[in-house]
Amino acid sequence: MQKLSGQLALVTGASAGIGESTARRLSAEGARLVLAARRVDRLRALAKELPGAEALELDVRDAASVGSALESFEFDLVVANAGLARGTDPIHSVEESAWNDMIDTNVKGVLAVIRATLPGMIARGRGDMVLLGSVAGRQVYPGGNVYCATKHAVRALYEALRLDAAGTGIRFTTVDPGMVETEFSRVRLGDQERADAVYRGFEALTPDDVADAIAFAVTRPPHVNIGEIVIWPSDQASTTIVKRSE
Repeated sequence: MQKLSGQLALVTGASAGIGESTARRLSAEGARLVLAARRVDRLRALAKELPGAEALELDVRDAASVGSALESFEFDLVVANAGLARGTDPIHSVEESAWNDMIDTNVKGVLAVIRATLPGMIARGRGDMVLLGSVAGRQVYPGGNVYCATKHAVRALYEALRLDAAGTGIRFTTVDPGMVETEFSRVRLGDQERADAVYRGFEALTPDDVADAIAFAVTRPPHVNIGEIVIWPSDQASTTIVKRSE
């Protein structure tokens, strides 16, 4: 096991859900955190709880601001977690604003973070980069269309990173969870009651479950790269099949 003491870690989308849990877990492992998200009030509250943590208001959709905000940091660990989904309409009915929001956040936002942080990591010859994917990047499901396409893109970016940065000393990991009970469904559906129904009748993953997987990957010995982690709730057999108790 490799300790994270003294390492500087960036977590995007750290204001809630998987990002917040990951920040807490990495801090517990000894890392010093830069917490990035749009909801800066939440970040500041979290930063007060984590020793040495810094809150950074950041919209990953704005590539120029991502570059300028991150250029002064020397990161040892980057977790590109920020992402979202909008709606469940069939592909021919998805509003342009919805697909722009998903593509700009889930794909272009990840690219902006990679471009802002990876060159420095390569120059220093060390580091870990973790991309938060999804089982939606492995299996398309009805109503998933654009969101699934963005997560397929994240998986492609992970594979491209392994090829383009081979031999640089950087380890790359994609963590692809199934159903995790967070704000994700409420943001996607715009309604708390509908969001609650998504997780009813079975035990979904928690953000801490995903944070555990990330922590496991980045604390392996330097010669070990845990490349792909797929995490399902025990009752979820695929993106479309969930065994519910009711």
